[in-house]
Amino acid sequence: MSVKSEQSKTTSSKTTSSKITSRRKFMLAAGAAGAATVAMPQVSRAQTVTWKYQSTWPSKDIFHEDAVDYAKKVNEMSGGRLKLDVLAAGAVVPAFQMQDAVQSGILDAGHGVCAYWYGKHKAYSLFGTPPSFGWDAHSFLGWFYHGGGEALYKELVNDTLKLNLTGFLYFPMPTQPLGWFKKEVKTADDFKNVKYRTVGLSADVFKEMGAAVTILAGGEIVPAMDRGLLDAAEFNNPSSDIILGFPDVSKYYMVGSHHQQMEAFEVIFNKAKYEALPAELKSILRYAAMAASSDQLWYSYDRYAKDLEAIKKRGVNVVKTPNAVLEAQLSAWDKVLAAQSQEPFFKKVIDSQKEWVKRTSAYLQLNNLDSAALQNAYKHFFGTA
Repeated sequence: MSVKSEQSKTTSSKTTSSKITSRRKFMLAAGAAGAATVAMPQVSRAQTVTWKYQSTWPSKDIFHEDAVDYAKKVNEMSGGRLKLDVLAAGAVVPAFQMQDAVQSGILDAGHGVCAYWYGKHKAYSLFGTPPSFGWDAHSFLGWFYHGGGEALYKELVNDTLKLNLTGFLYFPMPTQPLGWFKKEVKTADDFKNVKYRTVGLSADVFKEMGAAVTILAGGEIVPAMDRGLLDAAEFNNPSSDIILGFPDVSKYYMVGSHHQQMEAFEVIFNKAKYEALPAELKSILRYAAMAASSDQLWYSYDRYAKDLEAIKKRGVNVVKTPNAVLEAQLSAWDKVLAAQSQEPFFKKVIDSQKEWVKRTSAYLQLNNLDSAALQNAYKHFFGTA
């Protein structure tokens, strides 16, 4: 082989080696960059945020258990990255001050019902205890998430009231009892001058029926009845009522009512802190509410039925509310809605709810069996309840 050929071969070998080395350097550099890209989110995901989260419920109430259950779902779904540290009513602020504490940043999150804030705007109660239009709580939450309700909620909270809050509704509550009384309620006139506890627009309804209404947080009701400051009261359900001690101060439990034919929880967050969260944690807060809607309703069916039987064993007379009282409640709702709908935003929400109910309930009433048919089926298999 000539010297020229040998030099050419050496040059070619060096060029090939240089290309391989350059390729290796490029691949190593790309791999390092890729590893860095993967590593950054992993560092972010390793960080944990703990939020102070207070309910508006006494620690022994089933509703506080529901607040704990929502936090448990968030904590587990987030893998511990977002932890809701649950506190009962009064741990940081009294129940009716919870919303102010969240929006100011004293608390990061809270669990309650919209009816508690209707003093800030009467329309607030429409997102917690709307009128009994012939719908149920499932339909109400359907309106909120798929019928324009959520946009109206944000308009009220953020645009009208300028609150530093964001939130979700969840848990389609069954119809609430009329409440606890010293004697059986037989006519609408039995409400005349009765000192009665309720919240939200229900207060306006019972005022129209002649009651002297007092608004109190859950943990304050039974002590007020025990001292004679109240003649009667409603709260929400048999489990809450027996735990709070209603059977100790009253022996007539009237069940069925139009005053709060449905309700839902509201879980709220400081808006600035919520907006600072990664997108996946925001999604977890939202979808945990939807998961809790189902789970909490399922175990409430079980608990409410058992606790109603326990109430009966305490010597309490459980009585269905007469139709005459139910009709009087609807007439009272007519007057309340006419008066409050003079305010444009209130009317805007009512119009939206009515449109939803009229459209969606047309199908449900055509297809679903009414309560009388369901009662007949129950009697067929089990006899009288």
